[in-house]
Amino acid sequence: MITLNKIKPTPLSKESIKISQMWDKDIKFKKGKYYLIKAPSGTGKTTLIHLLYGMRNDYQGTLSIDGRDAKDFDVDDWSNLRQQKVSIVFQDLRLFGKLTARENIQLKWELGSPIKQGEINEMAQTLGIANILDKPCEILSYGQQQRVAIIRALCQPFDFLLLDEPFSHLDLDNIRIATDVIVRIVKKNKAGLILVSLGQPFYFDYDAEIEL
Repeated sequence: MITLNKIKPTPLSKESIKISQMWDKDIKFKKGKYYLIKAPSGTGKTTLIHLLYGMRNDYQGTLSIDGRDAKDFDVDDWSNLRQQKVSIVFQDLRLFGKLTARENIQLKWELGSPIKQGEINEMAQTLGIANILDKPCEILSYGQQQRVAIIRALCQPFDFLLLDEPFSHLDLDNIRIATDVIVRIVKKNKAGLILVSLGQPFYFDYDAEIEL
């Protein structure tokens, strides 16, 4: 479980925090549940994702993961969490441009994923990128890169999947296909899902929707 107790990110204005349904509130994200975090630009969507992934700690309040205060985590704790408990699709993707799509995916798969190689090929085929797996990511379109990043995130063990605007360069048909792939793997992991967006629900069946 991930618990936020009265979290107030330092960079946000007092007015943004005051009107939020999340900041300075008590929120629990439970494994197996799906959450949509909706907000306009500049209100802390990516900040939230980065807090949950341990990329920043400039906040007041308490963030607890599996009952432990995140500010007590050391480098090894965060490394283990990111390898085994929490996976992510970054808004800016953070793929290695010189590596091929397949090599980017393998970096996560080698963490001990329950996903088989055949399933990776199947996901790539379903998402329409099987023909570009052996091309460097730097020459791929942004939409192709997003689908690579989605597969990469699904190819490691996780209890929670964090999605930061993961479909910005995909059309509706490809979003629906990607959603189906994500749901299948999230269910297989009995994991929770936290998606932040400008307001689009896409095609997930959420247990809670929160205005950030």
